[in-house]
Amino acid sequence: MDVEEISAIVVDSAFQLHRDLGPGLLESVYESVLTRMLEERGLIVQRQKNVAFDFHGLHFDEGLRVDMLVSNRFVIELKSVERLSPVHMKQLLTYLRLMELPLGLLINFGAATFKEGIRRAVNRHQHFASSRLRVNH
Repeated sequence: MDVEEISAIVVDSAFQLHRDLGPGLLESVYESVLTRMLEERGLIVQRQKNVAFDFHGLHFDEGLRVDMLVSNRFVIELKSVERLSPVHMKQLLTYLRLMELPLGLLINFGAATFKEGIRRAVNRHQHFASSRLRVNH
């Protein structure tokens, strides 16, 4: 399964979750439920995954932890806040760059509507699905 297929499953599942539970719960609740939903759809999900990375010839085993890593190829950063801050997208883009992954989603379950709360981040990704959620960097 390629990252675009993973992305489509994540968006569909997160939309259903936002619609059915609504905004305002703790981030950990959304993370737990979304994990189960994605696993039921055949994806492998690791929560609060510590990720090793190299920087200037040094290796680091800690300090980088993503909310959800899907099939070792796709990052989901979850929030449950009234408004996203620009630093949230920067955080996701840095994770993608350091992990050398092409695609991820920033999902804010605190937003009034799902459309307001989802952002797509791209890191050197070449094979795009048509999407209005695209942010190229």
